[in-house]
Parts: sequence; structure tokens; C-alpha cells
Amino acid sequence: MKLFEKITNPREIRRKLGLNQQEFWSRIGVTQSGGSRYESGRNMPKPVRELLRLVHVEQIDLSKVRREDFEIVEYLKETHPDLYKSLRKAVRAQMEAQEGSTEATAS
Repeated sequence: MKLFEKITNPREIRRKLGLNQQEFWSRIGVTQSGGSRYESGRNMPKPVRELLRLVHVEQIDLSKVRREDFEIVEYLKETHPDLYKSLRKAVRAQMEAQEGSTEATAS
């Protein structure tokens, strides 16, 4: 899913995760009633949509992310682009391997 891509069915994402509305929406700072409106078709603002993507689709724990992390990434990209690309490739391979083992376990 791309940055700011339209999330067409947040209810489907929530149900796949097995969460009730309160659990799902509170993780991104939205009330249950607000989340219910988004699930019923109300237009979701870009910041809410992006938080939903990061927290529930990308599975990022925002409580662990710090500004310093972004500064380190930017520094690494600027000063050591080859190392950055190599690390990014290794992380993607690891994520794909984890997804593959999760799918194999579920089968």
C-alpha cells in the first residue's frame, strides 16, 4: 500500500485483525464513534488514513518510533547510500521470509 493510498474498507482491515472498533480505532487516536462513521463510508482525512496504514497495515508500533530514528535514516541515506540500500534490501528479504513462514504455518 502506497503513502496516502485510499483505504476503501477500514472495517475489513479491522475484522481481519480480529479487533473490535474500540481497540482498532483507539490505537490511532480516533474515538469508537468516529471510527464507526469512517467504517460507514464517511471520508477519512489523510492523517487518519496514514496512521491507520502505519499502525494496522504496516504493523508499526508508533510508541517505539523516535525523531532520532528518522534523523539516523536521513543521515545514512545522505552519507552512506550504498550501505542504506544494502540494509534496506536485507530488511525486505527478512520481512518476506517472515511472511513466508507465517503463511506456511497458517496452511
